[in-house]
Amino acid sequence: MLQSLSATDWDRQTIAPRWKVRDVAAHLLDTALRKLSLVRDSWFVENANPQSAQELVALVNRLNEEGVKVYRRLSPAVLIELMTRACGQSASFHESLDPFAKAAFNVSWAGEETSLNWFDTARELTERWHHQQQIRLATDRPGIMTPELYSPVLDCFVRGLPHAYRNTAPPIGTKVVLEISGDCGGMWVLSKDAERWRFLREIPEEVACKVTLPQAIAWRVFTKGMARSSVRAEVEIEGEQALAEGILGLTAIVA
Repeated sequence: MLQSLSATDWDRQTIAPRWKVRDVAAHLLDTALRKLSLVRDSWFVENANPQSAQELVALVNRLNEEGVKVYRRLSPAVLIELMTRACGQSASFHESLDPFAKAAFNVSWAGEETSLNWFDTARELTERWHHQQQIRLATDRPGIMTPELYSPVLDCFVRGLPHAYRNTAPPIGTKVVLEISGDCGGMWVLSKDAERWRFLREIPEEVACKVTLPQAIAWRVFTKGMARSSVRAEVEIEGEQALAEGILGLTAIVA
């Protein structure tokens, strides 16, 4: 996809307000190299130990900004060559991991203090998928919304819902349904028990709230890529409107 871009395409604005296409590509290169250095090679150049969600966001934003400043200066040819090598090594590294061993980084937006490798790898998929989709959207390239590639992304995003609802405390037994329409989507049911919100495998006959979200915008809703007012115009909400906020407010990225 990057090889197909023209010189004009590299300077097009994406839906990320501060990033053009070249910046998103630079970010993808930076994060691949950074993960290999930190996790595969255990190479740490600073002792960062964020103690709160706010400190984590500040750290990630700073590292992202620093990486983009460096790699956005590369020519497309150099960036693509480095991306090819970095992504190949990244794929091999993730495939070498025991999926059920403890991951080096927790998936914070899902509320986990400790995560397993499979979830961290899934998180990496969502990161690379949605940034590539940003570039495709900005340059009028066909999207990558196929069941093989997009369905796992949505399934990973949705795993953040119990954490997103953590401060919502309706009566025990309250059930909320999210339906993402389209061939890449699906249906997820959340139920409130005495301790937390949990997923149910079966679709109940009665629910307090059902949110139907088109797959075309679902990824943008969960990655802060769409204004809330625009989302409201395209989402169907049945039942208690207030219970839809956990779904519409889910942010499945560190931002």
